[in-house]
Amino acid sequence: MQIKIDDLSGPEIKALLKEHLRHMHEITPPESIHALDLDSLKQPGITFWSAWEGAELLGCGALKRLDAEHAEIKSMRTAFAHIREGVARQLLSFILDQAKAKGIKRISLETGAMKEFEPARKLYLTFGFSYCQPFADYTEDPNSVFMTKFL
Repeated sequence: MQIKIDDLSGPEIKALLKEHLRHMHEITPPESIHALDLDSLKQPGITFWSAWEGAELLGCGALKRLDAEHAEIKSMRTAFAHIREGVARQLLSFILDQAKAKGIKRISLETGAMKEFEPARKLYLTFGFSYCQPFADYTEDPNSVFMTKFL
């Protein structure tokens, strides 16, 4: 697997992010969707990576800097054809290493509270994330779970 910074211009990544947002809208009430669209992911302070096996896109993930020492994981997504192949695990490990290299001391994330998000929550727990209160601009939401990890 090759993980690289992505400029979000390729058709494969556009399709994966469109699939990601569509899926979020299928399982999450609109007021509880915090996934970023393509334009939002291009904002300063966000680094976006994609994972590839040859010409096939396996998944993606982003790191949004909240301040000098705190960042948020965004847009973690594995392509449906590659779920349960370890793509998310490798991407998460890579993103955490990149965050450390950038001087980030704390990583946080928001994910869904519904059963569909259980595999993601389990993955984050295995990496040492713990549940926390809402951070940054988030507020309490029964459909959201907040997690954090000190690096």
